[in-house]
Amino acid sequence: MKFIVSSTYLLKQLQVLGGVINNSNTLPILDNFLFDLKQSQLTVSASDLETTMSSVLEVDSDTEGTIAVPARLLLDTLKTFPEQPLTFVVEDNNTVEISSNHGKYALAYADGAEFPKAVEVSNPSSTTLLGDVLATAINKTIFAAGNDDLRPVMSGVFFQFSTENLTFVATDAHKLVKYQRQDVTASEVAEFIMPKKPLNLLKGILAGSESEVTIEYNDSNAKFIFDNSELICRLIDGKYPNYEAVIPKENPNKLTISRNQFLSSVRRVSIFSNKTTHQIRLKIAGAELNISAEDVDYSNKAEERLSCSYQGDDMQIGFNSRFLVEMLNNLSSDDVALEMSLPNRAGILTPIDGLDEGEHVTMLVMPVMLNN
Repeated sequence: MKFIVSSTYLLKQLQVLGGVINNSNTLPILDNFLFDLKQSQLTVSASDLETTMSSVLEVDSDTEGTIAVPARLLLDTLKTFPEQPLTFVVEDNNTVEISSNHGKYALAYADGAEFPKAVEVSNPSSTTLLGDVLATAINKTIFAAGNDDLRPVMSGVFFQFSTENLTFVATDAHKLVKYQRQDVTASEVAEFIMPKKPLNLLKGILAGSESEVTIEYNDSNAKFIFDNSELICRLIDGKYPNYEAVIPKENPNKLTISRNQFLSSVRRVSIFSNKTTHQIRLKIAGAELNISAEDVDYSNKAEERLSCSYQGDDMQIGFNSRFLVEMLNNLSSDDVALEMSLPNRAGILTPIDGLDEGEHVTMLVMPVMLNN
């Protein structure tokens, strides 16, 4: 088995695939990349058993073979090369020799047959959308997903496909984000929960991408096919909570304010809040929003006044400032609306501008009890 490939081209592909490999693996074979060569096509795969990703690279070769190459060692070596052709030759003594313009390097390889086979997605349904649309949907929701191992269904992003729209939802019971696209639809109704790790990988690869992504899915696995790569992952098993039930429908009190101004103010005031509750108080009356925080244990307190546009009854409501900051940070609009009904009911944050045609974002933040 022998092939020639550009060093920077190979490194670029391997760095993407390297994101799949865990720092500590139960099976030593998973510390390797699988190289599967068929003439001028080299398929490189990486896996952590839950997620497997592979890319097809064009190389110069007329041989065939499969080997598993130590990932960390190969990546560290490739990072040091300037752009040049590298020749890989598999020797008889169980090493693969890499020849560059200046030297030779030998790595011990493992038998490719030991590498776990990727799951096949049987009888899948499929949906196709733009890479950038998928990356945006992941970006807008993944920060709100939980980290609680006891509630695995809430540690992922809920994909809900229908013939009218695609909806992506994430929640950790304190905050919830629902991102919807009406300009993209699926051929049939389907729903599944995607784990965070493969979504983070996809988000990084597909941001700004104009290429199409085909998603194939069944009850247990999902497969994302784009450019010359595919990623297969196991879905989170379980039923997603009924999130529509927690979104309050009647919200007569509506505050409209500049997002950047609101964000800076919350950030500043929250520095003075209690370090465990991160509680800030919003007091709204007329066209004035008063944001305050107090840490009674240390006699620290802060208060700011902002002008805003407000329709509704005067009210006071408490929020965890960290959740508000995360949500405001995740929006890109100039102005936002915060709709509320009562101080003990969730507030709904929505962007007023800056959205594409057919794009909808609803964010929900649970209040905290104010101690007067």
